[in-house]
Order: sequence, then structure tokens, then C-alpha cells
Amino acid sequence: MNNNKHWAIFIDNNSNKSHLITSILNQNPPQGFEDLKTLKGVLFSKIALAKFIELEDRHDNKVITETTKQALKTMSSGEQKKALLSHILKSKPDYIILDNPFDNLDVDSQVDLKDKLYQICNTISMVQIISRKSDLLPFINAHFKLEEKKVLKLTTLKTDNDTLTDTFSSAIPAPIENLVYTDDVLIELKDVNVSYLDKPVLKNINLIIKKGDFWELKGNNGTGKTTILSMITGENPKGYGQELFIFGTKKGSGESVWEIKKKIGYFTPSMTDKFTGYHSVENMIISGLNDSIGLYTKPTEIQLRTAKAWLQLINMWDSRKKLFHDLSMGQKRLIMCARAMIKHPILLIFDEPTAGLDDKSASLFVQLVNKFSNESDTAIIFVSHRTEPDLTPDYIYHLQQTNQGSVGSIKKRVAI
Repeated sequence: MNNNKHWAIFIDNNSNKSHLITSILNQNPPQGFEDLKTLKGVLFSKIALAKFIELEDRHDNKVITETTKQALKTMSSGEQKKALLSHILKSKPDYIILDNPFDNLDVDSQVDLKDKLYQICNTISMVQIISRKSDLLPFINAHFKLEEKKVLKLTTLKTDNDTLTDTFSSAIPAPIENLVYTDDVLIELKDVNVSYLDKPVLKNINLIIKKGDFWELKGNNGTGKTTILSMITGENPKGYGQELFIFGTKKGSGESVWEIKKKIGYFTPSMTDKFTGYHSVENMIISGLNDSIGLYTKPTEIQLRTAKAWLQLINMWDSRKKLFHDLSMGQKRLIMCARAMIKHPILLIFDEPTAGLDDKSASLFVQLVNKFSNESDTAIIFVSHRTEPDLTPDYIYHLQQTNQGSVGSIKKRVAI
């Protein structure tokens, strides 16, 4: 066999990748992968990591960190994947299935992992299962796509979203009731410092978010992005005694977290795990008006009309009676995006919203967020490890780690 042969399999949110992975590892690969039939393969994936973490939790058996004895769940995503790759290589596999290996990694960790994979590509073949074209490893020399369970050979790397334009043509629906806030400044942090157990996390953070601003918050794992978000939402007690102003009120001067959250829309992919009930798509949209998990009261006529307008905007009106949990991942994210915006909050926060999405779904999501910024007074904070090429924030706040804690810098977007 030619050890320099490597495959990429592009997937979307309807692909049955678990069936594909099982077929390859059980020596029943699809057409085009016959070279793998008699060879020894291993899986590099979040699922593989989760199994090792579960083994540690249940039996205190640190299989892949036996040298350092550090618990996997205390490591960053980059450290976890580094440890997994090291463990895999000890078994001397003929090939490795890389299941979206760069998901949830910051830029430095992605570069580090790519370098390690490049170092072994001459001796070990790789099958890269990939959702985002920008993640393609440079040494891959055969390209396929997975449509549900069917593997098809690709003659070009052009994807559907390369030509996506003006997907959401109508204007965003108006709110049922306007949230009143008269000041221009929504959030202000003045020389904010945060430490945990004497470990500095944030150093002299200065940030002002005004009505209608569109911010992208960037930084590697551990630089304090989550800490800043939790301070803005009023949940982090580290804001007490500091120059932190949330909707005009200094932290600790009597405001309630509930009053703060009424003015904020929020979405992170882990939220979809909470929606385990049998809720229709229509009811899920309406539940955003009540900040509830699903809808448990009869909707009013105006709520139904508003939900219809939103579903028509995202081209999902025909799916209104479907169950939310039956949707594809990309469809779920669009619904949750609309749900977060339906009441036109004063501030809208997206925390890693495109993680795990394929290129087309991510592009649709980003287009919708851009539309919110262009057509409303809602301020937006978009947090992501990944650089989304179509995102159009007004400002980028970049956190850079130092020994004294992460410091922030502001870059204003230059319109093209």
C-alpha cells in the first residue's frame, strides 16, 4: 500500500458519519477506500475522548495520561487532543480516522495539531471527516462527500455555500413589545481585574458596549472570554467592588440577575441539550418570548403571527409542526437564533454558535446574525474560536494571555 495516501470525507448535518466510521473500522470500507480493508485503524474523535473521560470518572483509570496522572477533564481541548493522539500512536496504527479534529480548538492549538499530523503523514494514512472546508489538511490527496450513508467521489472542492447570497430577503419581524432602555451605553468595564485561586485571569479590561454595536470576542482557550460573558450577564460575583456597569447600574448596587437577563438574548449550542421535550418548531420560537424551555401555555394570536413571520424569514414555515428534536443541527441553530432575537433584546450574546456546523449551515447562521445587526438596535456579542469569513462585526475585542492575566485590544473592522 502507498502510505502517502490520505482521504477527506466532507459531511453535512444530515450525514450518517457513525455508520461510515463503523464500516471502515470493521474492515468493510466503501468504494474508494479498499486499501483500508485489511489494515488496523483507530478513531480520533470527541467520542473517543468522552469514553476515556468516563473511564477516569468511574474507575479512576487514567489510560491516556498515565505518565502525568492529570485528569482529562481538567485539561483544555488542545491538551486533551494532544494526549489522545499520543496514546493512539503508541498502538502503531496503519491509519487514523480524524473526526473533525479541529472542532473546539483555538488557533494555536489547531496549528499545533496540524503540525503533529503533518509529521506522521508519511508513515500513517489518514481519513479526515470534515465539516468545514478551511479545516482540510494540506496533504490530503483524495476527496469524497457523505450524503446520508452514501459516499461519493468529489471532482471539485466547491461547496454549496460558496454561492450563497441574500438568503434571508425579507426584513426581520418587529417585536411584540419594545424593551425600554434610554441610555446609549449598555455595558462598561473599567480596569476590571479577575483572579481565581491567586491565578490572574483578566488584567485591566476596558470595554464599552453601546446600543446597536456588533462585537466579536476572540481569544485562545483560557484567556477569559467566558469570564467576561458571565460578568456581563450578572452571574459572576467577581464583578462586585469593581467598575462594572450593566445597563447603567454598577454591579452590586441592588440589581437582580433576573432583571439583567430580561434585557439579554443568549444562545450557546449546549442549550439545545436542554430541549428534550416534544416541542413543535412553532412553539420553540414562541418560547423565546417567555424565556422558557418549550411552550406550556396557549399562545396568543399576536404570538402566532410573530412566530409565522420569523419562520417565513428563515424559510422554515413549512416545518412549523415538526418536532424540534427531529430537525438537523443546522435547522436547530437557525431556530435557536431566531428564538434568541424574537423579543429584540437590548443585548444579544452568541457563544460559539457555529461549533460543529457544516460550511453551509454556518454560513446561513452568520448571515442571519449580520442581518440582526443591520436591521435592529440590538447590540451583539459573537464569541468564537473559529474565524467566520462572512461575519461583519463593527469591532473585534481580542484577549491575549500574559503572566499577569489576559489583556484586551480593540480592532475596528474596515468595510470592504
